[in-house]
Parts: sequence; C-alpha cells; structure tokens
Amino acid sequence: MSEEKSITEVSTYSKDTPVGRPDTDGRAGVFVPSALFEPSTNAAIRSGSGIVGFGNPDGSLTVYFEANRFDETGLHKWEHKARKAYDRMVMAAPTVSKARIDARYLDQVGIIDGMGIHLKQPDRLTQWLDVCNKLDTAPAAPITLWKTR
Repeated sequence: MSEEKSITEVSTYSKDTPVGRPDTDGRAGVFVPSALFEPSTNAAIRSGSGIVGFGNPDGSLTVYFEANRFDETGLHKWEHKARKAYDRMVMAAPTVSKARIDARYLDQVGIIDGMGIHLKQPDRLTQWLDVCNKLDTAPAAPITLWKTR
C-alpha cells in the first residue's frame, strides 16, 4: 500500500493550467520559476527562458523551454523564445529542452496558444527577467498577438 502524504507534501498546478499536451493552436500555460525553484537542480532551464507547458494527471507539469543559448537574433525577445518552445511542444518535436517538474517550482503567469500570449501576471515575468539581467527581452505589452482570426 502506498504511503499517504501530508497536505504540505502534495503539490499541484492551478485550476487555470491546461491539462494534457495541446493540439496545434491549443492552449498551454506560460511559467516563470517560483521562489522555491533551485537553479542547481533544474540547470537545463536557463535564466530568461521562455517556459510553456501543461499539467499532468499526477499534479506535475511538463514544460518546454527556450533560452536561445546559441544567440540567434530572431530569438532575442522573450516572447519569441516562448513561441519557439510552444511550437516544439504542440508538434511533439524531439528536444532536450523539455522537463517534467514538480508544480511548486513554477508559477503560471499567463496562457499561450496559436493566436499569441496573454500574460495575466506581467509583473512576475518582468521581475524574473530583471533578476536574470534580461529585462531588455521583456515583451512590450501583456498581450502579444502573432495571428488574428
């Protein structure tokens, strides 16, 4: 029989977090590291990354991320990094820029889909990019559209 966990040991994502891998143009969450995020144990997620993902039935998150580690000029802005990670996720493309992570280590700050990004907590993203010394990559507005209906 499995051991019961106390409520303080259980973590899960928010009710606003989409569950399951989205289809093309489907909704996914946009995340930034929480105060509990430990860079040494999550070294693959680099400073200033665009982090997108979805909830899993066990309460964890599957996230895809892009940090532009090869300094491509088209990926300088944060929203372009998030879009690249999103495209990889919906296409289920093979990548090493993917992780299954305990939900307590990330905070959801918005939603991304095939139309664009809607940040519900743009100040949290700005705060994280500032800590990473990547504030120049921040989006100009809380809503970024790349496609209109």
